[in-house]
Amino acid sequence: MPEAPLPAIEIETAGNPDAAVIWMHGLGDDGRGWSEVVPMLGLPKRLAVRFLFPHAPVMPVTINNGMRMRAWYDIRQANFNERADVEGVRRSQALVEGLQAREIDRGIAPSRTVLAGFSQGGAVALYAGIRHAARLAGIVGLSTYLVDADHAVQEASAANRDVPIFMAHGTRDPVIQYAWAEHSRAVLLAGGWPVEWHGYPMEHSAVPEELAAVGAFLAKVLPPR
Repeated sequence: MPEAPLPAIEIETAGNPDAAVIWMHGLGDDGRGWSEVVPMLGLPKRLAVRFLFPHAPVMPVTINNGMRMRAWYDIRQANFNERADVEGVRRSQALVEGLQAREIDRGIAPSRTVLAGFSQGGAVALYAGIRHAARLAGIVGLSTYLVDADHAVQEASAANRDVPIFMAHGTRDPVIQYAWAEHSRAVLLAGGWPVEWHGYPMEHSAVPEELAAVGAFLAKVLPPR
């Protein structure tokens, strides 16, 4: 069963929203920072979206000497294969499912829902999105990578085996290497997912051009009704 929904900042672009974007932040951050990007997306005025920016639980993070901070999962090592605590990712997947269940109760169908995130949050969005039982509108992963890539295809739900995915990454990212993101994209493409890919000359961050591209993707997969 889905867990109780996490606390989240909510922003509605218009009254009576008929679409939702659940946007997960990165390690050590909270929902407030990414909630500021909504005006930068340039969404059509007729598109009524409820944005949810949840706050991850507080936990010790191994790679940061066990310091407690908001995190979607533990990071044990810096290398690609051992970086993520997969069990922790699954716990966050359940938390995301809780948020999605609440949106269904509020009248927003999964087919009008996008999972999005940056860094750790993007990894959770990709992991949870391709495994979600009901068809989603799309997935957005920024400066992130595919956790447990070897099992992505076999564990994906039939409903989301070809869900549209947007990925963007900094070519100078020192935190999550550009090559890791490229590998993740290759796995998704080989598995049959349509991936819209963008690379930007930046580090582990976001730029206005990237956010505008995200907005265009959202407008495409969540057309105004």
